[in-house]
Amino acid sequence: MKNITKEDVDRLGISHPDKLSAASKRALLWPKIGNEWFGEFEVFDLKGDLAYEEGVVRRDPSAIIEEDGKYFVWYSRSVGPTQGFANDINKDKVFPWDRCDIWFATSEDGWTWKEEGMAVGRGKAGNYDDRSVFTAEILAHNGKYYLTYQTVKSPYTVRVKNQVGIAWADSPYGPWTKSEEPILSPADNGIWLGEEDNRFKVVKKGDFDSHKVHDPCLLYFNKQFYLYYKGEQMGEEITFGGRQIRHGVAISDNPLGPYIKSPYNPISNSGHEICVWPYQKGIATLITTDGPEKNTIQWSSDGINFEIKSVIKDAPHAIGLNRSLEVDKEPWAAFEWGLTHQYMNDDYQYIRRFHGRRVTTHVAKGENPG
Repeated sequence: MKNITKEDVDRLGISHPDKLSAASKRALLWPKIGNEWFGEFEVFDLKGDLAYEEGVVRRDPSAIIEEDGKYFVWYSRSVGPTQGFANDINKDKVFPWDRCDIWFATSEDGWTWKEEGMAVGRGKAGNYDDRSVFTAEILAHNGKYYLTYQTVKSPYTVRVKNQVGIAWADSPYGPWTKSEEPILSPADNGIWLGEEDNRFKVVKKGDFDSHKVHDPCLLYFNKQFYLYYKGEQMGEEITFGGRQIRHGVAISDNPLGPYIKSPYNPISNSGHEICVWPYQKGIATLITTDGPEKNTIQWSSDGINFEIKSVIKDAPHAIGLNRSLEVDKEPWAAFEWGLTHQYMNDDYQYIRRFHGRRVTTHVAKGENPG
């Protein structure tokens, strides 16, 4: 334990510096990070075509880009209720993100949106993306546009292995050219136990992404293309923070690949949907939902080695950041406004708008902060 100063004792309210609890010892080791990384969110309904519509699933909004005075967003779209794995998986819809295509919408003010139609559809029978294409992200780079997304090949079984595809275009309106093969696949070093369609029964678990690669997000960083993604492991366990979900990154010199997974993977201990953005010559990430470090904002100078900067609460799910914002002003500038999805029920989700704000003090009702 480091030398304890009077300032440490006063700042942390330690009663007896000679008798430290385990909690006080941990607190003394915390880095002295300011409150600029802490904040909170509000969520609002949208108008126009992205308002809730019974019978239609709209979820997983991409980042927002601005082109020629309009905002663009891409998202997963499907119709009808879900049946889970209990019925005929060849005919029914397993999850809300099953049997999806990727659609897009535009807006002049970020509130009222016009649905423009399908951007990327499912592939032909037998292709790696014939069952569903969903959870898209957008990168605008050097006059071209790149959509990364996850894919499922039929049949949609419990043990099915999701992959990642990419499509590119010269305009945000398309047309889009899809990759004939996936650009990222799960690690091939886990071994299932038996023939039962059960994801928890394994002989060998394999790498953190041996079952699925999800939620891809492509950034241009350090003159290379960094493809961040969520990994799910065969034989997934429950940790002291919930599901055993972690993030990884694959890197390429070309936006279309080939992508090489970082040898430092996994690069997080927690997470769910990928939310990453360039900040102060590094990469920041919002980690939510699963694992012992969920609900944290983290930052890395090299895009691989992330450190916790703050712990937050009630972060929106599946955040689509607004890439048109000036994000280098301070950490919460990236959260000024963007899009998220919300569950109306287990069958149907819809897209909403979030606002984020930095929080520096706590003031009770009627109190004068002075």
